[in-house]
Amino acid sequence: MKPIIWTPDFSIGVARIDEQHKGLIAMVNRLIAQPRITTESATISDLLGDLTKYAEEHFATEEELMRQHGYPHLEEHIAQHRAFRKTTVDFCMATLNGADDVPETMLRYLSDWLAEHILKSDMEFKPYCRE
Repeated sequence: MKPIIWTPDFSIGVARIDEQHKGLIAMVNRLIAQPRITTESATISDLLGDLTKYAEEHFATEEELMRQHGYPHLEEHIAQHRAFRKTTVDFCMATLNGADDVPETMLRYLSDWLAEHILKSDMEFKPYCRE
């Protein structure tokens, strides 16, 4: 898989959100750059910590902006964020249990998240929020 390059297609037009999305792309690219990485690697441990931090910071920022701008699909969006958090916890548990497929599963999940959540769900918010 080739590294993901940030393009204007990823932008919702809010600098803080766009920068956070760039950070997630960087995390995905760390996985792409190490195709033979193992579940036990420090990189996976670091990425899981980074994903947890990303989820807390980014989702709080995004949800607050959505509240401020009266986004009508906020509850659906929050549910998607909860699912991401749960999946991150599931990855942590799988790592602790020694599952071999964590790196590949994480890469697939995060790639799908970029395509489905950022490029679709977040883009639905774009018209409501202009800086």
